[in-house]
Amino acid sequence: MAEIVFNNPEYLWLLLSIPLLIISHFFLLRHTRSKGMRFANFQTMKRIDGKDLMTKNYLVLGLRLSVLLCAILAISGSVYWYEGLSNTNDFIIAMDVSASMSTQDLEPTRLDSAKTIAKTFVDSLNTDSYIGIVTFSGVSFVELAPTKNKYLIKKALDEIEIQHAGGTDIPGAIITSTNLMLNSPKGKTIILITDGSSTVGRFLQDSIQESINYGKKFQVIIHTIGVGSDSNPIGYLPEYYNITGVYNEENLIKISNSTNGMYFQALNNEELITAYDKISQNANKAMLKVELSYGLMILAVLLLFIEWGAINTRFRKIP
Repeated sequence: MAEIVFNNPEYLWLLLSIPLLIISHFFLLRHTRSKGMRFANFQTMKRIDGKDLMTKNYLVLGLRLSVLLCAILAISGSVYWYEGLSNTNDFIIAMDVSASMSTQDLEPTRLDSAKTIAKTFVDSLNTDSYIGIVTFSGVSFVELAPTKNKYLIKKALDEIEIQHAGGTDIPGAIITSTNLMLNSPKGKTIILITDGSSTVGRFLQDSIQESINYGKKFQVIIHTIGVGSDSNPIGYLPEYYNITGVYNEENLIKISNSTNGMYFQALNNEELITAYDKISQNANKAMLKVELSYGLMILAVLLLFIEWGAINTRFRKIP
């Protein structure tokens, strides 16, 4: 996955000046030719010499177009993003703490299993990473700002508890987690752990997409882990109510696929461990950037000198 983004896209409107440059070039060339014809019969001289003494200067036009294009792309803040390996990535573990996470299809519950295995993941990281903790139910909370202190990270995980507020704010969790890493120069990764279910109604797909777009804007990779199944009763209700913890796979697949992450389905503790192991193995995976603006500006200056040389030497004319 690779793409070019622009930090100052408003300057891309200047690209409209490119056709104006082409039009003005040929208009002025025609004006110069008609003016020169008053003093010499270039058509007769061409038949004698076999050369067109009034050339269209395509080389000069091409150089000027290149200078203008490079300058516009430079001031537009061009950045080339590509998937690569980084020695230092930052992570946010975003954990669902809604009531449905108390379902007991993972032992002892979905939440307790997710917490325990998340601590194992923290211990397994060998990279120089900052890790933060976000929890979400009806709203999102920052439990721990990104830190390297593994003791504080595991302590924060231990203290996470079920919140019986309604809803599961996955979009808010993505946005909150992204905001915690905005100032990081490293690769940015979110591990989103949820059953993807809402206890009050269906998710607004527009909100999911907006949060995905927000994460992509800052080149965040989101791995999603869906825990549990749709065949087990919600843990905080008696079984005779026959209400199950609905598992929403579609949202999680959409989030991970859209952000170049991985999706995992964890129907039991072993599959949850496998998911964390694969994320750990890919802990160096990140979206890396190359700032193009400086190189483009240097190239524009070099082309400007070449263009200046072309119009001031005997090689200015293109046959």
